[in-house]
Amino acid sequence: MPENKLTKTVKYSTFLKDVLISSLGAYGGPEAHFGVFTDQLVVKKKYLSEFELVELMALTTLLPGPSSTQSIIAIGYKIGGPWLGFLTMLVWGLPGILLMTLFSFLGILAFDSNSLFRYIGPMAVGFIFVAAYRLGHKIIQDNLTLSLFLLGAISTYFFKQAWVFPVVMLVGGIASIKFSKEKNLWNRTEIKPPWLYLSLFMFFAVLGIIINLTSNNLIVNLFANFYRYGYLVIGGGQVVIPMMFSELVETNNYLTAAEFLTGYGLVQGIPGPMFSFSAYAGGIAASGGSIFYHILGALISALGLFLPGFLLIYFAYPIWESLKKIKGIKIALKGVSAVAAGLILASGITLLQTNDLTLINLFVTLGTIVLLMTKKIPAPLIVLATLLLGYAI
Repeated sequence: MPENKLTKTVKYSTFLKDVLISSLGAYGGPEAHFGVFTDQLVVKKKYLSEFELVELMALTTLLPGPSSTQSIIAIGYKIGGPWLGFLTMLVWGLPGILLMTLFSFLGILAFDSNSLFRYIGPMAVGFIFVAAYRLGHKIIQDNLTLSLFLLGAISTYFFKQAWVFPVVMLVGGIASIKFSKEKNLWNRTEIKPPWLYLSLFMFFAVLGIIINLTSNNLIVNLFANFYRYGYLVIGGGQVVIPMMFSELVETNNYLTAAEFLTGYGLVQGIPGPMFSFSAYAGGIAASGGSIFYHILGALISALGLFLPGFLLIYFAYPIWESLKKIKGIKIALKGVSAVAAGLILASGITLLQTNDLTLINLFVTLGTIVLLMTKKIPAPLIVLATLLLGYAI
């Protein structure tokens, strides 16, 4: 499998600037985020190859936590080690977190999804389709990879349950090994798991349970609750939303139903990961105190939600890099990558249908595709043009 090799040392500031560009252009959920990563980090800047990006997507699909956030953290880790991975998480997540913290001060907002943000969905479809095309063009090399690509697209289009995604990826990996003509697939390699990160993950999980059982302090309870939400997310942020609504609104009365739904609507229309919703919810929960207390509630909630995924990717990524040295795993990843590319295509078709097939929506989608294929227009400028179009119309 061809891999991208960095020919020179990358400056932290240069890479983090590209992470910021990716964050400001990231709308529409994890699949659209991968489209932005493909455009900015793979095609334009060549920090990694299409294969490496899809491999990370496969890894993060199997882990609890926000998959696109974990993937971009892993890219930072790959390029500059643990410290750059940490800075990557901050630059990627802070724009959305700060915006949602601001919105938490404003309370119930007149959020009209049919005005400013009306064409964000069709724009995100363009990012997804371009990512599916670019990945498929590189990955589909024979009848087997074509079949696995179609398997990924068809199965995940018709079956939306979270368990389907890892299962079809596993099937892709097994099929790739089964039909391989390579011999001596299972060579030995040294694996040194970084147990510190798994230990910290378990420590905070247990600490959260103790806090929930014994503490009446709002701030520490917010951290414990959002930390638990963070490690229960498998299959996308939408999976944990019903639980968050039940606990934050119905059980603890931290937010009203209207405030919760307003925040959920807002987070769909701002850049960055959906997990930035935590800052909005935590800020409103702590709004009865001082401004400092309000901001502390927002930031501690965001920390709680992001931390489990951060610790888990720091534990899993070094193991993943060691496992990839095994020939059988490398061959399996070809099948996994083909299925993952099909998954991205299916998500694009689904999102296209949910946005209504009007002429203006199709125009926005096609325009986004054309601009991305030129490889010259930064993602944030495409987003800005889409927002201005929605405002004007």
